[in-house]
Amino acid sequence: MTVYHAAHAWIDGKIASDVHLEIKSGVFTAVNPDKSGEADIDLPGLVLPGLANAHSHAFHRALRGHTHRGKGDFWTWRERMYRTAATLDPDGYLELARATYAEMAMAGITAVGEFHYLHHSPDGTPYADPNIMGEALIEAAREAGIRITLLDTLYLQAGVDGKPLEGVQRRFGDGDPQRWAERVAGLVAAPHARIGAAIHSVRAVAAHHLKQVAGWAPLHVHLSEQPAENEQCRAVHGCSPAELLDRHGILGPETTAVHATHLTDYDVRLLGETRTGVCMCPTTERDLADGIGRARELADAGSPLSLGSDSHAVIDLIEEARALEMNERLASRQRGRFTVAELVGAAANHASIGWPDAGEIAVGKRGDLVAVRLDSVRTAGAGPDGAILAATAADVSDVIVDGRHVVAGGRHTAIDVPRALGSAIR
Repeated sequence: MTVYHAAHAWIDGKIASDVHLEIKSGVFTAVNPDKSGEADIDLPGLVLPGLANAHSHAFHRALRGHTHRGKGDFWTWRERMYRTAATLDPDGYLELARATYAEMAMAGITAVGEFHYLHHSPDGTPYADPNIMGEALIEAAREAGIRITLLDTLYLQAGVDGKPLEGVQRRFGDGDPQRWAERVAGLVAAPHARIGAAIHSVRAVAAHHLKQVAGWAPLHVHLSEQPAENEQCRAVHGCSPAELLDRHGILGPETTAVHATHLTDYDVRLLGETRTGVCMCPTTERDLADGIGRARELADAGSPLSLGSDSHAVIDLIEEARALEMNERLASRQRGRFTVAELVGAAANHASIGWPDAGEIAVGKRGDLVAVRLDSVRTAGAGPDGAILAATAADVSDVIVDGRHVVAGGRHTAIDVPRALGSAIR
């Protein structure tokens, strides 16, 4: 058992003082505010529950700094992303993902939902081990010290009209849902890893195949990220992507719609009434000029919100949470659209990626802790109640994952992360 002391800790939706936290066998066994006494480790600043990165494409980390200059849109960015996707083999993917997940750990992320569709060799031929790329991601998370939900992605066509996969897209596809399911059945979970599923989008999976993925939990899907997706779906199916997913039994509390940027009023009600989760990725959505989603309306309608760093233009869940609020301010011209408690709840929403036993500092929950310094140039004077709107990932000093000290004093305990990233991204 290890006893931690936090001057300030986020408990039950508010900040408590002088908190003693006991973790035994990776689980909180005692949470005691206003308690004096000895502790094994003093954690500085404000201590938060572990943060959950609910939407990641690990290989996109190689694009940072290479796609932000000049003009263009999502579709021109995608061409550069495809060129990067064509270069990775299992060893290279392990190296890149390990460094990327270690960067996540340094940002206070204790679990990641990896939306994985880089399945096969560049020409589409399966590797001798058909799951070697997914296994590389699971191993990368283990070495980086965080948990992972591998959301193995069904990706079968290049457009809503059924256009076949071409070029590098061929390495994403399994041919049909049966072969996809057979391959995914070969993936093995681990203490730090769970297996989920994803539908890439209504562009990438034909309507008559959608029902064959219903029932997976957790299940994620890119939804209405671009207006063009909505237009194509209406042209082929006569409805919005959200309506199409609903017709085929995809929406529901075990499903998370990623982005959900361009929704109709009816779509918002549909997602809320079905309690479908919505994962916002504000730093990616602004980087790609995708637009601002309807986060407040979705939350009010009944959709639980989560957050993801997606393309990893930034890996900083505190910034994702802050951007959720700031985007709402820009769109509505009103302040205080979300409470700090709501922002922390979205950033720590582990249930969205299949870890409902994490995301809270509470007895019986997984022993994850994130210490955010209150004495940096960003946070000095803000106080613990202002940290979420002032801090960044650079202020994370210590990260505990399942009772293991993965980041201490602002450094990863096992990996030289800048060097690892420099080696992996050539």
